[in-house]
Amino acid sequence: MDDFEVDDVVQQALDRLTLLAEATTALSSTLDPDKALHRVCRILVPQLADWCAVDLVEEDGRPRRVCVLHRDPDRLPVGALTGLLPAVPETATGPLARVLRGTGPLLIQHADVPAPHHAVDALHAQQLELFEELGCDTAIVTPLRARRQVLGALTIARTAGRPALGSNDLAMVEDLAHRIALAMDNARLHRETLNIAERLQRSLLPSLHGEGRLQLSARYAPAAATAEVGGDWYDSFTLPSGPTTLIIGDVTGHDLRAAITMSQLRNMLRGIGCDRQEPPGQILRRLDLAHHTLYPHSTATCIYGLLEEHANGSWVLEHSSAGHPPPLLITHEGDTRYLMGGRGLLLGVDPHVERPHASDVLPPRSTVLLYTDGLIERRGESLNTSLTRLRQHAAALAREPLDTLCEELVTGLAAHHGDDVALLAARIPAHV
Repeated sequence: MDDFEVDDVVQQALDRLTLLAEATTALSSTLDPDKALHRVCRILVPQLADWCAVDLVEEDGRPRRVCVLHRDPDRLPVGALTGLLPAVPETATGPLARVLRGTGPLLIQHADVPAPHHAVDALHAQQLELFEELGCDTAIVTPLRARRQVLGALTIARTAGRPALGSNDLAMVEDLAHRIALAMDNARLHRETLNIAERLQRSLLPSLHGEGRLQLSARYAPAAATAEVGGDWYDSFTLPSGPTTLIIGDVTGHDLRAAITMSQLRNMLRGIGCDRQEPPGQILRRLDLAHHTLYPHSTATCIYGLLEEHANGSWVLEHSSAGHPPPLLITHEGDTRYLMGGRGLLLGVDPHVERPHASDVLPPRSTVLLYTDGLIERRGESLNTSLTRLRQHAAALAREPLDTLCEELVTGLAAHHGDDVALLAARIPAHV
C-alpha cells in the first residue's frame, strides 16, 4: 500500500468519525424524536447517502415512515412518502420486514430490487415503490435496536453515479442506527416519565363545585415549550363554617419531585384549613411551619383565599399571599385591578414571620382570577409588562362565560409557554 492509499484510508476513517460525531450531536440536541430524526437525516444526506428513510414501530406493532430526505428535495412528492405502512407479515421475506423482525443490517444491490408488482407482500411493495420513486443503486437497511427491542429501521441509499455502498459500510451504518435507537428510546422514556407526572398532577386536581350561585372554573396546562411538569396546583372546597376556599400555588421545580411535593403540600393545606378555619394569614403561617419541617430545602408560592357571601348580599374575599402573583379582579364592565394586599414571603423562607391578610369586596358579576406565573412571565420581559398584558386580555373577556374566559386566557397567553400553568376563577353572582 503506497502513501497515497494510506492517506486515503486515513481520510475515510476521519470522515466517518466526523459523521458519527455530528450525528451524535444532532441526536443529543433535543428530546423531541421527530426533530432529532430530521436533524440526523440532514447529516446523512448527502454526506453518506443520496436519500434515507426512517420507519418507527407504533405501539400496535405497525411501522410508520416518519422521515424521508433526498439530496434533491424536488424528488420528494407531496407528503414526502411518510405515513403509516402495512403491517409486518408473519413470514418476513422483504428486506424491511426481515429487519423489523430482527435481522440485519442488510446490504441491497440494484439487482436485488425487483419491480413493485413482484412484491411478496404489501409492506414489501411499499418499500419497492420507495426505491423506484427515489432511485436505488445500493442500499443498507438496518434495525433501530435498543434494549433488545427493534424500534424501527433506517434505510440509506445511493443512486447511480456515486460509489456503491459495500460491506465495509455496514459497521458504520449499524453504529449510526444504534445511536439513533438509543436517542429514540431515551425520548420515549422521557415522554413516559412526563406522562406519568402529568397524570399524577391532573389526578390530584379537584373537581370544582361552586357554592350556590357562585361559579368556579379552572385550567391546568403543562409546559408547551419544554414539555415539563412542575408543581403548579389549584384547589377549592367549602369549609364547615361556610366560606369557599380559593387556593393556588406553585412548588419550585419542574420534575416529578415537584409534582409530588405539590400534592403533599396541597393535602396539608386542606387539613389545616378544615381543622383550624382561621384567617388566611394564620393558615399560611401554619402551612409554612409544616412545609419548613418536612421540606426544608424547598420553596413554594401560594395564595389562600376565603370567599363568602355576607348577610347584606355582598361577597368578600379574604386572602393572604406567600410570594405569589396577585389576584386579578375583573368587573362585568371590563375594569380590572390587582388585589395587592396580604402579601408575604414565599413558603420555606422564614416559617416564623407573621403573615398578613387582606379583605376585598367583590362587585356583583365580577370575576376574581388566581393564576401561576407561567401564564404571564416571559423571558426578558418586565413583570409590569406581563401583568398589563393579562389585564388587557381579561378585560376583553369580562362578559364571556367563565369557562370561555379561562380557556381563552390559556390559549391566548400560554400557547407557547415555557412553564406549566394553573388558573382558578370565581364569578360572583348578580344581586337577587
